[in-house]
Amino acid sequence: MSSPLPSADASIDRRLLFLLSLTCGVAVGNIYFPQAVSPLVASGMGMAPDSAALVVTAAQSGYAAGNFLLVPLGDRFPHRPLIVAMLAVTGAAMLGAAAAPGPAWLIGASAVTGVTTVVAQVIAPMAAGMVAAERRGAVMGTLLAGSIGGILLARTFGGLAGERLGWRAPYLIAAVATLAIAAALAFALPATVPPSRQSYPALLAAPLRLLREEPELRRSCLYQATLFGGFQAVWTALALYLTGPEYGFGVQAVGVLALVGAGTMAATPAAGRRVDRRGPEPVSLVAITGTIAAAGVLALGALGGAPGLAALAAGTLLLEVAMQSGMIANQARIFALRPDARSRVNTAYMTCAFLGGSTGSWLGAGACTRFGWTAVCALVALLACVALARHLLRRPGRPGRPARAEPRGNGEAKAPSRS
Repeated sequence: MSSPLPSADASIDRRLLFLLSLTCGVAVGNIYFPQAVSPLVASGMGMAPDSAALVVTAAQSGYAAGNFLLVPLGDRFPHRPLIVAMLAVTGAAMLGAAAAPGPAWLIGASAVTGVTTVVAQVIAPMAAGMVAAERRGAVMGTLLAGSIGGILLARTFGGLAGERLGWRAPYLIAAVATLAIAAALAFALPATVPPSRQSYPALLAAPLRLLREEPELRRSCLYQATLFGGFQAVWTALALYLTGPEYGFGVQAVGVLALVGAGTMAATPAAGRRVDRRGPEPVSLVAITGTIAAAGVLALGALGGAPGLAALAAGTLLLEVAMQSGMIANQARIFALRPDARSRVNTAYMTCAFLGGSTGSWLGAGACTRFGWTAVCALVALLACVALARHLLRRPGRPGRPARAEPRGNGEAKAPSRS
């Protein structure tokens, strides 16, 4: 049997934290670079632009399914073999996408990639259990900074590689990078013992039970589903908008524009430290209002020309900072609820978030092609206002419920330790 999970702060040094952040970036990037190459897929396979957006939607929907089906296994199996196996399957699926003979094959491979590339959501609760509570926000911010780097570089890489080498090249390169990370983690990850011995059906049922029992989890899910839905609506529509008649750019413009979000990599650790000092509620409020402000700035992109491009750059940066800061606040809130079931709590949270994201991606593409860019911005503002209304109606000062041991009848060996 593997050795027990190390005590807080004993097993995450800077090198391991860097590797885990890199893993998050590579994994998350796998579902973001298709946004930049969607127009190339449309022309290469003879699809309508909104039909090609189904490749992006399939990856996002697969990611939501992977959160529900696979992330709970982080409470049941040792992390090292679980993470390595998931990355290996992701690499194989990316190779299948690169060789896709037609749209159906590509959409199917994208869905499989989304399902298995959820390792960042296995890593986050693992890391949360390996550090002291007063460091948790900062570590979550560092991991999220890695994910942000993956998002930014994925869009840039996807646009540039796709434009120069064809839309299949980004899938092939991403497959090689994913398999290389899997090999590195096979040696670098520490051995752990899972906190649960529940059956797989019980693990799958747990997120729904936790959603029913934990109002703070439901609130966090609503926040992230709405903000991430708006975020995905913008980036899916942006590829269509910039390559359309209004601007007439190539797909590499989407990747270059994504680079303005590099400032988010510095902002998220700062947001994590603020959560550690002040709690998640002030950061959540700033994230929600920042998203509404970003929608207003992005709407100025309809001006066209240099002023429009400046507005799009400023708006996407503000939107990214707001959404990722909200993610840190939400995860700090939910990981304090049930230390004995962090993977299952994260499953509920991320499934809701990516259902919101995939819905936003679909709505954003439809709004852009049918009603124009201003409709996309209105959608973002509307979704954020839903989150703001819920935030203003919350009951202040309600602490998370203390951790509880799982019933021994489900196979638990002992009550969980507290963070």
